[in-house]
Amino acid sequence: MEHYVTGIEEIGWGCGLVAITMVLHGIGMVWTLRVVKALKVRLGRQLRRGASLFLLVVAAWLITASHLVEVFAWAGFFLWKGAMPNPSVAYYFALLEYTTLGSEYYLPSNWRLLEGMIAIAGLMTFAWSTGVFFAVAQEFQERELRRA
Repeated sequence: MEHYVTGIEEIGWGCGLVAITMVLHGIGMVWTLRVVKALKVRLGRQLRRGASLFLLVVAAWLITASHLVEVFAWAGFFLWKGAMPNPSVAYYFALLEYTTLGSEYYLPSNWRLLEGMIAIAGLMTFAWSTGVFFAVAQEFQERELRRA
């Protein structure tokens, strides 16, 4: 195994990518909540079960889309720095690392720390998404309990 030393450049880029991920996620979560709120207004005060479930599905789609956009930032960086051979592999690698599944691909040793940092970003954004989705689901559950 070759000798590995974490470099300040690697730490700096990693922190920058985590920050970009969080900014993108914040925009995505606010957008998700705004869309759900607008749909609730459009569908009326007394939402039926199907409409309520539709809101949950829309929230899930928007949250998923937010995560997929965030992965593009990491994949783009890996391509830009020549750490991955093509866009498809870069996105696949970034998505699997972001979700903490792991991949059969590896970054070059000078970028190795980013494999853990992308997982940290994914864990933080998934936690945030869970909170947003929980808020939407909680409203659904409360409406259903009032109906019962």
